[in-house]
Amino acid sequence: MKNILLLLLVTFPLFLFAQHPLLRRAPKAILSELRADHPRLILTNDRLNALKILSKSDTLLQRYVDNVITTANSYLEAPALEHKLIGPRLLHVSRVCRARIYALGLAYRWTGDSRYAEAAKQNLLQVVSFQDWNISHFLDVAEMAHAVGVGLDWLYAYLKADERLTIKKGLIKHALEPGKNGLSGEDLGYNGWPKDEHNWNQVCNGGLIIGALAIGESDPEYADFIVSKAVASLPYALLNYGPDGAWMEGPAYWNYATMYTAYGLEAMRTALGTDFGLSEIEGMAETGDFMMYCEGPTGYMFNFADSAERNSMGSSPCMLWLANRYGNESYANHEHAVLKSIPATPEHVIWYYPPTALRKPKELVKYFDGDVEVMMFRSEWDNPNALFLAIKAGYNAVNHGHLDLGNFELDALGERWVRDLGSDYYNLPGYFDKRKRGERWQYFRMLSDSHNVPMLGDQSQDVLGNAKFIKVATASETPYGIIDLSTAYPTEAWQVKRGVLMLKGHRGILIQDEIKPKHPTRLKWGITTDAQINISENGTLAMLEIKGKKLKVRLLSPGHARFTQQSAVQFPPQKRNEGVSRLEITWDEINTETTISVLFAPVWMDDTQVSTPLVKPLQEW
Repeated sequence: MKNILLLLLVTFPLFLFAQHPLLRRAPKAILSELRADHPRLILTNDRLNALKILSKSDTLLQRYVDNVITTANSYLEAPALEHKLIGPRLLHVSRVCRARIYALGLAYRWTGDSRYAEAAKQNLLQVVSFQDWNISHFLDVAEMAHAVGVGLDWLYAYLKADERLTIKKGLIKHALEPGKNGLSGEDLGYNGWPKDEHNWNQVCNGGLIIGALAIGESDPEYADFIVSKAVASLPYALLNYGPDGAWMEGPAYWNYATMYTAYGLEAMRTALGTDFGLSEIEGMAETGDFMMYCEGPTGYMFNFADSAERNSMGSSPCMLWLANRYGNESYANHEHAVLKSIPATPEHVIWYYPPTALRKPKELVKYFDGDVEVMMFRSEWDNPNALFLAIKAGYNAVNHGHLDLGNFELDALGERWVRDLGSDYYNLPGYFDKRKRGERWQYFRMLSDSHNVPMLGDQSQDVLGNAKFIKVATASETPYGIIDLSTAYPTEAWQVKRGVLMLKGHRGILIQDEIKPKHPTRLKWGITTDAQINISENGTLAMLEIKGKKLKVRLLSPGHARFTQQSAVQFPPQKRNEGVSRLEITWDEINTETTISVLFAPVWMDDTQVSTPLVKPLQEW
């Protein structure tokens, strides 16, 4: 179903997609349903009053409110925002503005203290006086439209008529007018986001929806046009949550994309009484699972695509929105657990969902379907020392993607032993040039060399490579997944497969690659690690060590291969990767079918020994 809908989107104009059953309620006259009063966006007075009543008996909610007021206090004397580009982006300024408006606005509405309203107003007047909001990078515009739209709506009664007018004019000039052009198909350098299948779609549409609904009663043409077009545009991205919630840009961009999905859909629900069925799209009700399963026992996320280095997600307030929208208490419980060690944000108050004692059972082995398939294995939940491995398939040309099909990361004993380096600096020349020979593919962190994948012929994987899981067993005593990586190596191999198997007892992991070369070719197999590496005399055993903890990496096949250690350090302007090493196996030439089988065996505190398995062909798993 998803593929058919995507084909329709590519083949036909946007208005035809509005005939999809989910969107038959798409707006034709937005103002007929527009809530007349302010505030109408995301946090209505009814919801605010309910939260105030609940906070009298709910000490956790009151703590979250106290966190927000503390944050708002820090903004009372904050310096004025400046129009300052970092590289080609104004995102830092727009995000600071949004953070200030939410904290100050909520503090004012909760306490009635006009100091917070006055500080928020000054921020709004400052940013609408900017020369522009940087339409060449439209995310900047959308995030600022979000901040200004919410600020205007929440402070509407506090602002004087001339102040409202000034803020409204700036919102129209800097965001809504160029946004209309973008949604009309007049790209004008706005990056083509209405047809994007990734985070740009949700962020740009979400920000514009909020800005347009904030002034819907006085300037209806913007609400009518922008909301109706955004409702037709959003499925380009939202369909990618299907079928079961995974997000192809990785967990860091899952957070960004899903937050703006929540902002946009909730703004329509509070202002119009409906999100036009968008939250019913397949996979959205389950997408919080993806975030939870991507988190290893170390707290680090499965770090694929342009995630932050050694990415710990931190808070994801949209988990509480998902909990409310779909009645999933496990999402709320997960987020409350995160907030035990960090302050709550305004969104945690707005979307507050009380924790419960009930816990939804979690699977130890989880496979997610989709355009970028992922699979996670773990020995147990709620134990920071548990064994965990996550591995990905998908396609290399995905937004923010690296040349890393078959890449995996591994946790055990409270440490991450096999890792992904994450993103490099976004302002590197050509960093987002993803063409087959684009500049992006000259940077180490983007290449196969830095990832935990095989390389053939001294080449990174093909930019157009597209890998699929061909066999998955999640309920077995020895669960496994097998990926066909062949299209990532079109010139060097007839077939490349990678299998990952969790051994009986869930104390060790086997990674096995089978390669059928087209001609004699050089092979390099490697992993990236922060560990100290000690290689045995015969070269078939590598002992990794972090903080006195140890993990054995044993080469089972082929018998003549040997481990070597290499440095992952690079030179500016790229990130340095100080202290990071590569454990590698290299052959100058393979000319027959070759199996590389490697066992990862933590040295467990209870002295449990990991038995060495027999090497069997993947077809016999």
